[in-house]
Amino acid sequence: MHERNSQTGAGDSPAANPTDYAEVSSRIKDWGQELGFASIGIARADVSAAAPWLMRWLELGRHGEMDYMAKHASLRAAPQQLLPGALSVISVRLSYWPDAADAKQVLGDSQLAYVSRYALGRDYHKTVRQRLQKLADRLRREAGALALAEPFACRVFSDSAPVLESEFACQSGIAWRGKHTLSLTRGGSWHFLGEIYTTLPLVPDTPIGDHCGSCRRCLDACPTGAIVAPYEVDARLCISYLTIELQGAIPIALRPLIGNRIYGCDDCQLCCPWNRFAGIGDPDFAVRQGLDASPLSALFAWSEEQFKERLAGSPIRRIGHQRWLRNIAVALGNAKSSAAVLAALSTRQNDPSALVREHVAWALAQHAGKPCDLGDSA
Repeated sequence: MHERNSQTGAGDSPAANPTDYAEVSSRIKDWGQELGFASIGIARADVSAAAPWLMRWLELGRHGEMDYMAKHASLRAAPQQLLPGALSVISVRLSYWPDAADAKQVLGDSQLAYVSRYALGRDYHKTVRQRLQKLADRLRREAGALALAEPFACRVFSDSAPVLESEFACQSGIAWRGKHTLSLTRGGSWHFLGEIYTTLPLVPDTPIGDHCGSCRRCLDACPTGAIVAPYEVDARLCISYLTIELQGAIPIALRPLIGNRIYGCDDCQLCCPWNRFAGIGDPDFAVRQGLDASPLSALFAWSEEQFKERLAGSPIRRIGHQRWLRNIAVALGNAKSSAAVLAALSTRQNDPSALVREHVAWALAQHAGKPCDLGDSA
């Protein structure tokens, strides 16, 4: 493959300037930095070492109702099925830590809604994908100058297809896998990942070591015990799964553990020592609609039209208004009893959705045994 790509394609004559794939790899990283990526690395399009872990996770049923994980497992385990002839993967990180209200203070105020920090701003799928496409387009434009005479293919991914993102991030040396299973760096874990599959035989980077050591803060901090062992997560217990992926009713036993988290959960990241070194991320992910510290009762009052309008361009919009209300009803049930909380819940007692009504009834039942500060309208 290297020899074939080193030919000019003009007859059988050898190329005057054979391709220097180390130089190509270096240029790709320079262009990626110009586009704002925090780091760029190269990996081989080979996940044979990680595939058995994926299959075991699926066999244990830890994917819950995420049927697409099992349905497309073969594609995750064989990159060449997504891009025939794929040899290399360009892996990128884009930081998102927002300039927002203090996360721990919001979690400590039961009247406020906690939204995972990654979802406070613009939908990352679009931002990461658009920049990756620009990187792939530039590679095509520069093909001649880089002596890439033979046709080559690229395919861009931003959490948009069955790709083992964290595995490629680790292989490419831009991160290691933390015990919470998220990709982690010395600058923390507040980042998105993206990939370009390509048929070019780029020069792979060297993986970096695991720097978690004996730390187990993420395991101890998980509200539901979803991190069942180092490097193992049972999605069925994870608050991110419960509030985002789960379609139906949230298991009753887990509802009190959700607290005021209405979309996702960051506890395993908030406690991580490496995140002390995180800086403000890309401005595309700046807070929108005051979602970093909004009262639960105010968000619960949004109509479906307001939900769609105010969350246009947000990753939250995909869960739909019904699950949005379901999640907030649980958080209101966990909140300190107040006139505002009880009034908010009463407005949805006869909601058209049976799912919402059931969670509202549960929340009101939770308050039946709580002392209520009727003078508290916050």
